[in-house]
Amino acid sequence: MPDITRRRALTATAALAATAAVTTLAAPAASAAGHDHPMPMPQTFDEVYKGRRIQGRPMSGGGHHHEHGGGIEVLIDGVQLHVMRNADSSWISVVSHYAPVATPRAAARAAVDELQGAPLLPFPAN
Repeated sequence: MPDITRRRALTATAALAATAAVTTLAAPAASAAGHDHPMPMPQTFDEVYKGRRIQGRPMSGGGHHHEHGGGIEVLIDGVQLHVMRNADSSWISVVSHYAPVATPRAAARAAVDELQGAPLLPFPAN
């Protein structure tokens, strides 16, 4: 087996770097192409969790909150919990903003845990 020369090592490294750069640049285009298809609608739910009624149902109306909430309205004891779907399909709420979860139901449960019995106050629209 021939000894590897410095020139061959540098050439191989440059080729690998170029391949990685092309792959990295092509990845956003591939994911953007799939963005045309809307994400599936989350399941509705209505349950009592730790003594609090949490609900998730299709959002009525449209507008700014419809876009971020993935088309679902989440309520805790009848007060709307603002939720948002992240690009990776995880969910966050205004109460537990830095703890993404898998579903709107999990976001409602996390908010109940975080509130520790305190009422959820209405979030001003502006």
